Amino acid sequence: MYTIVEKTRLNPTVSRMVIEAPLIARKAQPGQFIIFRAFADSERVPLTISDTNPEKGTVTIIYQIVGGATMELDTLEAGQSLHDFVGPLGLPTKTEGLKKVCVVGGGVGCAIAFPVAKKLHEQGCEVHSVVGFRNRDLVILEEEFRAVSDCYVLMTDDGSAGEKGLVTAALEKLINEGNTYDEVIAIGPLIMMKFVCGVTKKYGVKTVVSMNPIMIDGTGMCGGCRLTVGGETKFACVDGPDFDGHLVDFDEAMKRGAMYRDAEMHAREAACELLRKGE
Repeated sequence: MYTIVEKTRLNPTVSRMVIEAPLIARKAQPGQFIIFRAFADSERVPLTISDTNPEKGTVTIIYQIVGGATMELDTLEAGQSLHDFVGPLGLPTKTEGLKKVCVVGGGVGCAIAFPVAKKLHEQGCEVHSVVGFRNRDLVILEEEFRAVSDCYVLMTDDGSAGEKGLVTAALEKLINEGNTYDEVIAIGPLIMMKFVCGVTKKYGVKTVVSMNPIMIDGTGMCGGCRLTVGGETKFACVDGPDFDGHLVDFDEAMKRGAMYRDAEMHAREAACELLRKGE
């Protein structure tokens, strides 16, 4: 069993958990993920690792309450335990040799972008971070990003925090100001990553995206997480989750991601009903 050491609400729908998992904490690198089950009969769900503390033997995850499985997870509090917590899975984000990088995060994807920015900063890389949210109430990890960024730009759709607009506008502005990046790393909603890649392709800037498709076993056996990258089939759980953004078929990925929307809605409703009965 994997004990929850700490639980913090970051905004109305996003929480952070610090979980006791010493073996994972010792091996995990930015970009890798875990698969958890809150209870014995829960769905298996992947979550990218947000941080680790090998000395304390803890792993930090940040999750958004979007479906039945994350609703179940959110019922657990500090002192309780998750039934399963498996990892680290996937390939780490490649950061070696990079001198200047722009990390672009969108929404809860910032929880994945932060450890990458942190590692780049620790390696002496100049880090520019552009993060975007719908409004002020949804902003997460602002202090953490500022601590590891040479340049930090916060964007909100309504202008209630930072600058009003999209992350693509902020990124293009930085490029037009003369910033030459070895790489742009974009992590967030598929539509955001697609348009970030549209900007960087125009300027010839290498771009890496972190893909989070439907995933079941996390070992490449089920094929549920397949993507088309450069005309070839790839599996996000073993070939990724990072891929060359200019080669990803985002339209296909978005279509596949919406395949089970109705089933997910029913699962959420069922979880709500079970939680109400348990009150």
